[in-house]
Amino acid sequence: MTSYSHDVVIVGGGIHGVGVAQAAAAAGYRTLILERTAIASGTSRRSSKLIHGGLRYIETAQLRLVRESLRERRILLALAPDLVRRVPFFIPVYRNTARRPWTIGAGLTLYALLGGLTPDMRFGALPRRSWDNLDGLQINELQTVWRYFDGQTDDAALARAVMRSAASFGAELVCPADFVSASRTSAGYHVSYIHEGNERESLCRTLVNATGPWVDLTAQRVYPPPPRLAVDLIQGTHIVLSGQLNQGVYYVEAPTDGRAVFVMPWKDRTLVGTTETVYDGDPACTHPLPQEIGYLTTTMRHYFPGHNLDIQESFSGLRVLPKGNASPFHRTRETLLLRESSNPARYIAVYGGKLTGYRLT
Repeated sequence: MTSYSHDVVIVGGGIHGVGVAQAAAAAGYRTLILERTAIASGTSRRSSKLIHGGLRYIETAQLRLVRESLRERRILLALAPDLVRRVPFFIPVYRNTARRPWTIGAGLTLYALLGGLTPDMRFGALPRRSWDNLDGLQINELQTVWRYFDGQTDDAALARAVMRSAASFGAELVCPADFVSASRTSAGYHVSYIHEGNERESLCRTLVNATGPWVDLTAQRVYPPPPRLAVDLIQGTHIVLSGQLNQGVYYVEAPTDGRAVFVMPWKDRTLVGTTETVYDGDPACTHPLPQEIGYLTTTMRHYFPGHNLDIQESFSGLRVLPKGNASPFHRTRETLLLRESSNPARYIAVYGGKLTGYRLT
């Protein structure tokens, strides 16, 4: 009878990797997670810090994704109130805004319906007397300000908390660990990795590739080669400005192309993001581009002309989206799971996904 070191070996310590580790360990599986640098060292600490249903995905008819995300948001608000909090979101509509007040109102109505019409899905238009209190928001030609509620988090802190939970169920974390290879045998996957200068091994039933933008590079170290999905890496950049917002998160249209941009409070500063730029290169070398920073500062100046534009920090992360000719905005944000099974060995690769939906994955 085969003696397995672990039932599940997970490569990658981002939010999806630690989420899989938590679920597997809680179900009683002997679980090992291999992380090269640190928990949430990649995309999982470079997000927009939001736990949200994805209001903008209604526009691209991703209704199942929105419904699932709203359910997950509700669960996370209940499970981790110290890490996920409900905050007001404001959508200003101006005379030249592409999406008209009634369009946004209809979208918010559908959003509330998809969220089950619970009290936390309430929304409405702010009275004119409240506009002057909106953190210096430009009010010239402002027609309507919609307010609804969604969630905000510290993405890296959330991932670390999930890893602690996984460890409490018995999951083993090896970090730093360089994944060397995995070979399928008649008994499962033979996994090799380097830790503290020494090569180590594990025999497991299931191998999970949760390395985010490195997913295809990791797959190249698996034998025989597993199938892969055709994907694009899409860079999203954020900037952190000095100065604090007090009222909540602002959901605005970039004046240059009408894309959705969030302006939000973040650790006594202001976070602005994000962009969508097709990326072709080493995932470890992603960095904010001058045109992306210009795009975000132009958006900020347009809506908050009195706000300090002193950039304290900028960062970029990579989304994994299905390859296609459509703009990144119109491609699905659903998590894509690629599975290959050859009894008793199983390989699963996690492509894409949202921070909000890690539990569902």
